[in-house]
Amino acid sequence: MTAQKTERILVVDDEPDVTELLKYKLEQEGYVCEALNDPLAFVGKARDFRPDLLIFDIMMPELSGIELCRIVRADTSMKHIPILFLTARGEAEDRIKGLETGADEYISKPFNNKELMLRIKNVLKRENIPASRGPASRIENGGVILDAEFHELKVDGKRIELTATEFRLLTLLMERKGRVQSRDNLLVNVWHYDTDIETRTVDTHVRRVREKLGPYAKMIETVRGVGYRVVDI
Repeated sequence: MTAQKTERILVVDDEPDVTELLKYKLEQEGYVCEALNDPLAFVGKARDFRPDLLIFDIMMPELSGIELCRIVRADTSMKHIPILFLTARGEAEDRIKGLETGADEYISKPFNNKELMLRIKNVLKRENIPASRGPASRIENGGVILDAEFHELKVDGKRIELTATEFRLLTLLMERKGRVQSRDNLLVNVWHYDTDIETRTVDTHVRRVREKLGPYAKMIETVRGVGYRVVDI
């Protein structure tokens, strides 16, 4: 019998067959799970249920998964919750759009149950890993200050919001300033993926972090054909 877990997962998909299957499988794994077929009921349910992970379908009537993701990332009480898109839309551009909106993970239908459970486990695991394991909880580079203790980024004194994944990515790059980090290395250390996962995930997140760094975007330097590094500014 699977041990009961403390993590709470909320699934939103307009197909009852999908939500029933997912709820059954997740509860088999020991998770606490709730499922919705009506995306309009999401906000109220999420605030009552207080999930540790959200699973959204993209193509839904009235509110798409992309729109739900934007709602979550704009809500101070929910913006920290990791999001996994589970959808039949598996094209590269759809994946990129989902990640750019603020999703942490993406898996296409039809999905393999074991793979999905592994992805869920990895997302939840990395959310519980401290952003900085080294002695320095505060890292500075020019006008950029990253404080792991308070999980806070400041750019020229202004607080900038980062998702948990963006924060881990920037922390790793700043901790290893001057050292090139390959895309595969970043996938393993930030996302805890095997290296056969698509590396465009890294490029998408780096682009988002650069946008948030504003005038200091160039501190993350692209090393063509290899990966990225942070340089002095």
